[in-house]
Amino acid sequence: MSFEQQICDQIPHLRRYATALCGDPGAADDLVQDCLERALRKRHLWRPSGRLRSWLFRMLYRLYINQRTSAPVRKEQPRADAGLDQTVAADQEDHVECQQALEALDQLPTEQRAALLLVALENPGYREAARILGVRVGTLRSRLSRARETLRQERDRPAVRRRTTALKRVK
Repeated sequence: MSFEQQICDQIPHLRRYATALCGDPGAADDLVQDCLERALRKRHLWRPSGRLRSWLFRMLYRLYINQRTSAPVRKEQPRADAGLDQTVAADQEDHVECQQALEALDQLPTEQRAALLLVALENPGYREAARILGVRVGTLRSRLSRARETLRQERDRPAVRRRTTALKRVK
């Protein structure tokens, strides 16, 4: 199988992780495209003895971090569902809990969020995930632990306090 075909096989995995990181499908597609372009340009740096997926994920993550730190502060894009009635019927508690979990995930620090999403979505081993993120295994485990604990605490907080905190952030 050619190098290009091997890269094409990884696109769905890259898109899933990029979408989770960016939260916006358009930005995720741009990030994946930048990653693929860089991978093709730098193919001479890939070692066939290593895993191509790890190499691509590390490249994608580095591009994501670079874009976040070097780009001017971007105005927040309105979400696709912005302006729609957000009322929820009483029988949709699972949907509300899921939405609250996503909001809590968005509040995590970038490093913790990236580690948690990588491990949860792609399920690499801790060594491989640490290599992708460019950190030590202990650092990865620490980030995962802190992220999981933060999400647990957020889940256990009373809903009234969560709504009040969210309203304060909006103002």
